Amino acid sequence: MSRPKVFVARRIPDEGLNAIRAVCDVDVWPEQLPPPPAVLRRHVADCDGLVSLLTDRVDAELLDAAPKLKVVSNFAVGFNNVDVAACTARGVCVGNTPGALTDATADIAVTLLLAAARRVGESATDAKEGRWLTWEPLGWLGSDLAGRTLGIVGMGRIGFAAAKRLHGGWGMKVLYTARGPKEDADKELGATRVELDELLAQSDFVSVHADLNPTTKGLFGAAQFAKMKRTAVFVNTSRGPLVDQAALAAALRDGTIFAAGLDVTDPEPLPTDHELFRLPNCLIVPHVASATIDTRNAMARLCANNLLAGVRGAALPNWVNPEVADKRRA
Repeated sequence: MSRPKVFVARRIPDEGLNAIRAVCDVDVWPEQLPPPPAVLRRHVADCDGLVSLLTDRVDAELLDAAPKLKVVSNFAVGFNNVDVAACTARGVCVGNTPGALTDATADIAVTLLLAAARRVGESATDAKEGRWLTWEPLGWLGSDLAGRTLGIVGMGRIGFAAAKRLHGGWGMKVLYTARGPKEDADKELGATRVELDELLAQSDFVSVHADLNPTTKGLFGAAQFAKMKRTAVFVNTSRGPLVDQAALAAALRDGTIFAAGLDVTDPEPLPTDHELFRLPNCLIVPHVASATIDTRNAMARLCANNLLAGVRGAALPNWVNPEVADKRRA
């Protein structure tokens, strides 16, 4: 029997890539930047499987160019880059990598919260550029964490993990938004589910962990920042399009809120001349939440398992559209 053909849209860790190579004929895109859409379509034209990243748009045009495609294995928890309905209509399985990056992403949320609150980015830059002249009683004053109120927007796995760290380590009171009550957060953290407006008004720190969907796109704009405390710190490790970045820049510039820490932006990368980069109270890192060796290896294993199940016609371990199985039986 011929080996399945697979295109991998960027090099992933060998723990996943080697598992795919053992079973499939693999074409790996060698460049640092993602393949342009036309090039991606050309590479998947005769493939049984595709390993995609968030930067790779998997839409009807690509699917129509790849009539043999059985599975799209997305190297990410999110799958906003994939037209899942179009895949389902064509019987193409979609997989993702949930769970693997929960701890790493929660760690980055806490890191950004601490760094923004204590003005780490600003003070480190000042030290490097010669503005550190002496120990100053009023220099680089930041915010304390102990006993303050944390607002978690989206109490899923990552939101819970971040809240658990901050509640356990600093005794923070936890408020959260979610579609329904979260028993683990209520019991373990003494957390309280509230509406977004109440969370914004009461929280000293707001950490965003919501999914990106039509109801959450642009969730944070000028009206939301205006409801927050002037001493508040805003952290986003979810998706950039949840935030109106012009409104965030204005809130930081005008002192509507104290500081922000961002792991995600819109677009990515954010242009270097964007105002947010020029604001000393905004710390931006380049989408590194899952960037630990263990986490990326775990993601690679999940991604490979999804891909290999898909090319074999088996159920995906992490299946975004399991209704494809019903379509195949019909």
